[in-house]
Amino acid sequence: MGSKAIQGELWGKQPKDWAEIQEKTGKAGYDYVLNFLDLKSGDKLLDVGCGSGLFSSLASAAGAEVTSIDASEKLIEEAKRRTNSADFLTGEMEELPFDHNTFDFVCGFNSFQYAANVKNALDEAGRVLKKNGKIVVMIWGNKEDCEASTYLKAVGSLLPPSPPGAPGPFALSENNLLENLLEAAGFKIIDNKDIPSVWDYPDKEIALKGLISAGPVARAIQNSGFEKVFETVSKTVDPYVRENGHVVYHNKFRIIIAEK
Repeated sequence: MGSKAIQGELWGKQPKDWAEIQEKTGKAGYDYVLNFLDLKSGDKLLDVGCGSGLFSSLASAAGAEVTSIDASEKLIEEAKRRTNSADFLTGEMEELPFDHNTFDFVCGFNSFQYAANVKNALDEAGRVLKKNGKIVVMIWGNKEDCEASTYLKAVGSLLPPSPPGAPGPFALSENNLLENLLEAAGFKIIDNKDIPSVWDYPDKEIALKGLISAGPVARAIQNSGFEKVFETVSKTVDPYVRENGHVVYHNKFRIIIAEK
């Protein structure tokens, strides 16, 4: 059993806010990957943990034949509203419902770290990837390079106690863990780059809607109540409010591209 049962519920709490506000915070990473891959018509791409389908829609527009899978039925509904040019389905990243050697590319943007077992999820990605195919994984960069770490830390304080050794948001970013896992799964890393990502919200209200739409916040609300979570997150936002009312965070995402 993987992460679908838990993550699907959490990430489906505020699907419209995620689709309309928060998902675009990853676009700098999406653009980098699309430029690197240089997709051609007929390329078969799997988007693992596709969320509400922003990257899927961009990859499809670039010419790829896109299949997208996510744990959340609510986010898949939003993805289908965004584009009809990709094949969207709900499912488990650790039990992908595809044959061996099906895809030219497998991409996962801030998704593999939510697997119940990251190794199993990467093994599954390798199974469905063609020989010499490429896997793309985007995670957080170093904690000190991400201003949103203040928000994530505050949310973490409102979660139930984690078992010893449980991974946090930056677990795969530390000590080359993701790189080691990819190599252990038989991949050869061909590109490893930290991409600056500026989160620019027009005002605090919209910033809060976006930030609160993430799955870990939904879990914090279950544990600590909405009012407590809203108040806590609101306080973490205040230092990033500019004179013009915009809320701006400077972050980095780490993108690792490897070949099977």
